[in-house]
Amino acid sequence: MKKDKKPLNKNSAAYFEIEFYEKLLKDNPNYVDALVPLAEAYTRAGQYSNGLLIDEKLAKLNPDDPIIQYNLSCSYSLLERLDNAFLALKKAIALGYSDFHHLDNDPDLFFLREDRRYQELISDFVKQKGVKDGMGRTT
Repeated sequence: MKKDKKPLNKNSAAYFEIEFYEKLLKDNPNYVDALVPLAEAYTRAGQYSNGLLIDEKLAKLNPDDPIIQYNLSCSYSLLERLDNAFLALKKAIALGYSDFHHLDNDPDLFFLREDRRYQELISDFVKQKGVKDGMGRTT
């Protein structure tokens, strides 16, 4: 499993954000409006393991939110946990996620897109829905 990109720089903007949202969550640890930006700040800071922990918590709190499932897939992909990443991405798509242009360009999903299962997943979705994806692909 891949490790976090780098240690947290205490002089960075992400460090300030992380500290701010962590303080907010002390009184209300399930406050989704603080958990989402905290996960994003951890990821921007290269603290992928911490970001994943928050994304997993968000997925438990809101299991039917396609964006949360998508973000969970990103966190798994960054840590090269591809089986988990594919499961979360499949769930995100099943719940309605359909921004395929973003999917094809999101740097967080690099490792996922390098796997043969990625094209299979996209093709299967396009076939099932009978629609063009965000990149104009049809099968």
